[in-house]
Amino acid sequence: MASKRILLLGGHGKVSLLLTPHLVARSWHVTSVIRDASQTDDILATVKGDRRSVDVLVSSLEDVKSKADAQQVIDRSKPDYVVWSAGMFPSGLSTYVCCIADKPSGAGGKGAPSRTQAVDRDSCIHFIQAAADTPSITKFLLISYPGSRRTKAPWWTEEEWAGTQEVNNGVLKPYYPAKLAADECLTAIASRRKDLHAIVLRPSRLTDDEAIGRISLGKTKARGKITRGDVAATATELLDSEARGWLDLLEGEEAIADAVERVIKDKVDCVEGEDVEKMMQQYG
Repeated sequence: MASKRILLLGGHGKVSLLLTPHLVARSWHVTSVIRDASQTDDILATVKGDRRSVDVLVSSLEDVKSKADAQQVIDRSKPDYVVWSAGMFPSGLSTYVCCIADKPSGAGGKGAPSRTQAVDRDSCIHFIQAAADTPSITKFLLISYPGSRRTKAPWWTEEEWAGTQEVNNGVLKPYYPAKLAADECLTAIASRRKDLHAIVLRPSRLTDDEAIGRISLGKTKARGKITRGDVAATATELLDSEARGWLDLLEGEEAIADAVERVIKDKVDCVEGEDVEKMMQQYG
């Protein structure tokens, strides 16, 4: 694939710090959006001798209050693909629960409900809408989590669904509706703009273990774990493919490239069971 320009939103998150060198290794150019200039060295350190392939843009996602604000960031970076890997967690959220994008390094769980809505719902939706209005952007990858859905996945057990609802209505409230809104908005917009490849990558509980390169992708169990390194590698492989749709992600037995090839071939989409028409009515 020819060299591409990537806009990485939430560039200082743990997954993003692992994702950046993967993207650069494909000879792609990355614009990493961070909220604090003091994080710049951390971003550049991920690519060592290839720093010309990375730009750092200091811009708080919390300050993006409209589609026009998001468009300004897009216009400055001129991306072909957009990756959303940001999130404001509810205070005290344990990584045991699930992934939900990834907490920026040093963020310390500062996500009050109002900030969660401002970033994970509103800012993300503004970027989705701005990207959709930018014809040169052909892919948008959004990192979410498996429980971000309204109905039981047809391949889950009742016990798995009950556990998911307990988490969504408990420790993840109000994070769950904010994340769901963004997932649905991207799905609805991509359903209308057919040339926009919308990828909602939905890893479960994140770990800092060493990446193993073997995953379960697509219609997985509701709960499990996955290394941040494997999330980064999977996201890169998906961007470098014709993948689209909702894809749940856990640790597994299948090589990453093989898993991506399989879900494309079999047209796997974990949006199955959700009301896409209703999403289009709301965000069309």
